[in-house]
Amino acid sequence: MSADTKTIDQFLAENPNVDVSKAWERSFTILTDIKNRIAERFSNLELDPDCVGREFYTSPNGEFEGSMKAWSGDGVEWLVNSWLGNRKASILDMNATAFLGQETDVPHFIMVFGTIPKLFFYFDFTPRSDIRVDEEYLNKYYGDEANKDFLELRGHPNFQWSVSHGPYMRALLSPSALSLSADLTDENIDILEDYAYRFLNRWLGWLDNAEPVPQERRAELQRYDHKVRELGYRLDPMNKLAAQVFGEDQVEHMIDVRRGKAQMEKNKTY
Repeated sequence: MSADTKTIDQFLAENPNVDVSKAWERSFTILTDIKNRIAERFSNLELDPDCVGREFYTSPNGEFEGSMKAWSGDGVEWLVNSWLGNRKASILDMNATAFLGQETDVPHFIMVFGTIPKLFFYFDFTPRSDIRVDEEYLNKYYGDEANKDFLELRGHPNFQWSVSHGPYMRALLSPSALSLSADLTDENIDILEDYAYRFLNRWLGWLDNAEPVPQERRAELQRYDHKVRELGYRLDPMNKLAAQVFGEDQVEHMIDVRRGKAQMEKNKTY
């Protein structure tokens, strides 16, 4: 099978016992700083009750460990900083994610660093309009500099495309989405760190200049946001790997926590 269509299981089977602790420290530090910079833009942030006690946790067999922290506040419904995996055995999934409130239509911010044990990077500005027909939204958020940076990193010789086996995950990709793998080196993390802050600063600039969404449109926008959030977490092929370690019942609960099921039900306006 071509490297760009290999499954995570296949990558891990080839190199199952690589110590990726150094990569975890570097990558999760980057993501935590990004989360902190995002958090500075919002007020009244509160840690979600379902995340209490999950600042650090392990699977029953001790094979996986991780952290799940998510906050909600004025202007941001679900701000996540999390990781899951085994720092001594090749596999890590680390996240900084911001699902915004409906005050604006700025795209959501999704960033993932991972190891399989190759370096993995996933990034997207998740659209909040159907960009197949909304040309204005497409040009505003995915043209010009955003398009330039996408093409530049997509064409970088150190990185190759990584294709999800989940059709929904491919359907979710925007024109800015990057799903890449590379050798696990400091040089490649350096390259991704530079792009990560470019993406962040562009997104923060959009927030600075965002026009408010009319009140009568906000409930329907929230319905759309919540459905994207649900499906993105529930249909992630990575869930299969977690189920092997935590068990199906526990993983269903973990997915509900990760997507903020209780937060969506509590705060929905539709």
